[in-house]
Amino acid sequence: MLTRLWRALAFEPLPWVVRREHGPDSLTLLLADGRRLEGPAADPYATGDRVDELRLDGRGHRQAARLVEALGAAHGSAFAAELDDSTASLALSRAGQPTGPRAEPDTGWEWEQRVVDGHPYHPNCRSRPGFSVAEQLAYAPEHRPVVELGLVPVPARECLVSGLWPDHLREGDRILLPVHPWQAEHVLKGEAAGAGFAAHPLMALRTLAPAEGGPHVKTALSTRLTSSVRDISGYSVETAAVVSAFAHALSERLDGRLHITRTLGAATAHSPDLAAVLREPPETYAGPGERVVPVAALAGTRLARSAAWRAEFARLALSVCLRVLDLGVALEAHGQNLLVVLSADGAPLRLVYRDLADIRISPARLARHGLPVPPLSGRIVTDDETVLRRKLFGSLAAGALASTAGSSAAFGEDLAAALDGLAPTADSRLLHGPLPVKALTLMRLSPGVPGDQWAQLPSPLTGGPVGG
Repeated sequence: MLTRLWRALAFEPLPWVVRREHGPDSLTLLLADGRRLEGPAADPYATGDRVDELRLDGRGHRQAARLVEALGAAHGSAFAAELDDSTASLALSRAGQPTGPRAEPDTGWEWEQRVVDGHPYHPNCRSRPGFSVAEQLAYAPEHRPVVELGLVPVPARECLVSGLWPDHLREGDRILLPVHPWQAEHVLKGEAAGAGFAAHPLMALRTLAPAEGGPHVKTALSTRLTSSVRDISGYSVETAAVVSAFAHALSERLDGRLHITRTLGAATAHSPDLAAVLREPPETYAGPGERVVPVAALAGTRLARSAAWRAEFARLALSVCLRVLDLGVALEAHGQNLLVVLSADGAPLRLVYRDLADIRISPARLARHGLPVPPLSGRIVTDDETVLRRKLFGSLAAGALASTAGSSAAFGEDLAAALDGLAPTADSRLLHGPLPVKALTLMRLSPGVPGDQWAQLPSPLTGGPVGG
């Protein structure tokens, strides 16, 4: 947690950090109140570094939460509590892992459960407020449980349904909404949830793969996990079918290099706390002998340790996602949403993208290519070039590719190799300058500021200390 926090302090535009002094192997932050916070040089893309101590006016701090309290920033007490929760949860996650060599998983959900540390850069990588230790062991994917989902019957006339809701989740004139057991106990206390079905929790915790196969189920989970409350908005249900059909048609223009999992059905009892989405499993797009692996699970594998493999994967990811952006869609292609189809010998063949709730669609770019604009409005639609580019590069470049590489040096090598031979575009030129990334710690310390806030990280292609 201290390592992730130091990265945030080193690069995010925190208003009480007035200057950063870079030494050969050190970094000093000058604070607005005149104090100095000293630590090692910070690599914005490193995942394997370890910061054991930071010194605030000469006093050593070895715990992230205690340092935040000592800094005295506004809203720091609440953030410190989240850091304590994240620290304890991460320790529990690591303690529950098997020892000794492990064979590569056979199923997609097993790959997902290999991701133990959560978000590679967020200090709240394992923050799960509202979950007891017993509930984490019972529901968190890294503990490899089987979760029993409940079914809440709701009269169909009282539901908003998008797409096709399957017969096995209907009962006469009622819709049966899958409900996570945590949600049933803590939020829907007055609802009677009948017996449902067993499922394996995926990396997102609230999305599960039914044990007997079939569509993945995204459930509402009204608590703050990492940074966001994980309910399901009426807007996302209402637009689900249109967005899915549009995205699936767009993917067909990518010569088979990108598949977007279809949203098969979405339903809500007109409450973000009681809703569910049914989504095609990524394995739908794997051929014989192929595997579909979430990018977040690649870090530290034998594949990710190969510079040649990483360059090949980066070339595939960048060429596909840049093409999709040029056509008019910015994908939120972080390591959870983006998956790669691997051949039997591990070669990256094509991409799979899931979860369309936070993409951005540009009518102007679509029109430029003569593509139909879907009948949508609201937050998903924008022609703002900054918003579009931040959405993609903040998730793909500074997220998925950087964490797979594990350091600025390796990330720079991957980008250089990937861009070699790709025709430069107005979008790809962003990779040669400061890269946008969500200022996740600033956002947690600014609860009254709506929307995302951003930091700029130095491009690994050019280097240089960039920060707020």
